[in-house]
Amino acid sequence: MTDLLTLEGVCAGYGEASVLDNVSFSMAGGDSIALLGRNGVGKSTLMRTLMGLTRHRAGVIRFNGADITALATHKRAHAGLGWVPQERAMFPSLTVEEHLTTVARPGPWDLGAVYEVFPRLKERRVNMGNQLSGGEQQMLAIARALMTNPRLLLLDEPMEGLAPIIIQELAQVVRDLIRDRGLSVIVVEQHARLALSMTAHAIVLDRGRIVHQSASAELLEDHEKLSRLVAVAA
Repeated sequence: MTDLLTLEGVCAGYGEASVLDNVSFSMAGGDSIALLGRNGVGKSTLMRTLMGLTRHRAGVIRFNGADITALATHKRAHAGLGWVPQERAMFPSLTVEEHLTTVARPGPWDLGAVYEVFPRLKERRVNMGNQLSGGEQQMLAIARALMTNPRLLLLDEPMEGLAPIIIQELAQVVRDLIRDRGLSVIVVEQHARLALSMTAHAIVLDRGRIVHQSASAELLEDHEKLSRLVAVAA
């Protein structure tokens, strides 16, 4: 199977500060990765680097067979990278439906498809972005990324600050996207066990370097190793 995403020796950071150090990995189309590690080890920086939002220092990023290392962020989105940022980035001047239609690109993910996944958004389609609960905002952030019809979905802390019942609901959505719809996904998540239950493979970062790669199920079963690598294996 052809690799969808490949990183070779990537080093990146902000300004004069380096965060990622010689990061290399690849993933095939339809694959899913849980990106784990303690706070401040570079997980979100890696996601931002994939979107071209950090200072690139070394290495190569290839996506769908093309070198995107120097590609602008909007062109990476057009190439098929869908990003759900940790901040959710709601626009108070746009309704739910406007959030979705503004970014829509041709493909199977249209209003009908995302409303099927998130029926609550259909009920709230005329509400403004700042009139939604935290859980509804996260649903909208994911739905908005899906409307770009991505080849790879990047989820940065999608469960942060949400009620347990909403976390379980969104986790099932992510599982369905991966297993039923064949979408490639990288998820950064502090709930390590939850992230591993959703994905096929695991990557653990420490101090900007990859310190562990394995099948998610293998790491999930090794409680001692998971605790040692992640510290908080919630």
